[in-house]
Amino acid sequence: MITPTSKKIINKILLICQNTGVLRIHNKNFCYATKMSEPKWKTTKEKDLHMSLEDRRRHYSVKDFLNVDMIDPWDSYIIRHKGIELKKTTLDDLTEFKKIKINNALNKALAQKVSIFRGDITKLELGAIVNAANSMLIAGGGVDGAIHRAAGPLLQDECTSLNGCKTGQAKITGGYQLPAKYVIHTVGPQDGSEIKLAECYENSLSYCKSHKLKSIAFPCISTGIYGFPNRLAAHIALRICRKFLEQHHEQMERIIFCTFLPIDVDMYETLMQMYFPVHEWNYNDGATTTD
Repeated sequence: MITPTSKKIINKILLICQNTGVLRIHNKNFCYATKMSEPKWKTTKEKDLHMSLEDRRRHYSVKDFLNVDMIDPWDSYIIRHKGIELKKTTLDDLTEFKKIKINNALNKALAQKVSIFRGDITKLELGAIVNAANSMLIAGGGVDGAIHRAAGPLLQDECTSLNGCKTGQAKITGGYQLPAKYVIHTVGPQDGSEIKLAECYENSLSYCKSHKLKSIAFPCISTGIYGFPNRLAAHIALRICRKFLEQHHEQMERIIFCTFLPIDVDMYETLMQMYFPVHEWNYNDGATTTD
């Protein structure tokens, strides 16, 4: 016989199961229960993660996708785009750069681990692409809206289950109809916080470790309507990614910086010569800087 105390314990356990989606209770006395069906986003995500690449490609919403092999690494990009090495950094750039101490012995190797991509981030077939999201994780405009449209409605369904995301943090979802296997959603600061912007990149990159991802693409986070200065944002992105690659370059195939506006293309082409130099550079006397 079930005692009143035992019944309370059973009811409490069943209530927890019901609230977490494990069980559906059929009457108030908890006489019996059945397993609830999984939400569609969850079953689709699980199926996608175990699908072969060939099968996944049949479900992409974009057909003209690009994989890592189709995008020049930084050292090849410089050769292809002649004149980049004539671009000059400023004394302010040098001040920002000195906030990081780099291991020059890794310069050659790391120049093959980063890329500039001037195009649509939703076309990249990578381990993950990063979404510049809002705190509610609701599809918005710009890159956020583009990612949601290309991924399909199940992306929003999964985002809704995550209960939002705080500034500087990051959350990961499936890629669904995107060529990218995962989407990492991060919320950039609207108040100009350099610390929070750095956390966006750090927390996004942490998923590369936890999910064993070899490639990731970043948009320009917090610039545009969030008002973060483009050049400072680029410094922060490159600084954090350089630090990450110095520790994890053997596990990473590529970090891609997606630049859409001409101003961002120009800045990344200039500043990447500081953070990922192809040739030797004397940082101390500022030989490549202008006033």
